Amino acid sequence: MSYKYDFFISYCRYGSVQRWLINHFLNKLKECLADQYAPTPTVYVDRTMERAVHWPSNLQDSLRRSKIMIQLLTPQYYESRWCMAEQRSMRAREEMLGFAGTEVSQGLIYPILYSDSENFPPGEAERAWVDFKDIAHPDPVYQQSKKYLRFHTRVNDLAADLVRLAKQAPPWQPDWPDVDTPEPPLLPPPQIPRF
Repeated sequence: MSYKYDFFISYCRYGSVQRWLINHFLNKLKECLADQYAPTPTVYVDRTMERAVHWPSNLQDSLRRSKIMIQLLTPQYYESRWCMAEQRSMRAREEMLGFAGTEVSQGLIYPILYSDSENFPPGEAERAWVDFKDIAHPDPVYQQSKKYLRFHTRVNDLAADLVRLAKQAPPWQPDWPDVDTPEPPLLPPPQIPRF
């Protein structure tokens, strides 16, 4: 086995970040990555998960087989058990490698600030992030605005930075850690109709 993905996008489904990811960021990132490097770097996002797979295992395996984790940071991100499991797993990998510390300051987590950072947990501002708050418009009509050109330029700059990081990723190891993977949420049973 080896790496399957260059980038794993970690995000919370609450708030508007999911719409921004689907409406704008994901496709633009893939386009810009293709402009930066060949073969085109691969991106995992859970929206492309195949049908009938066991999704907790798929998420774990996809993160374990990704070089860099891209975080889309919102206050809700830190409330998500799955996002925190993904972050802890990647931080454990960094610790295992001696990354994101005093000897090697560069890490394997690439944070993008989508919204308010005033309500983040203490210590979460210690890692430098790329601030996208001013171009975080989730609605499709955003693509028709003049500001969208600035969005494209920023994503293109981001893609160049990500390609540089992916090239520096350490060789894949089968023992990358999985930390505190939560149980899948149980859906409530359907209500019995009353006649």
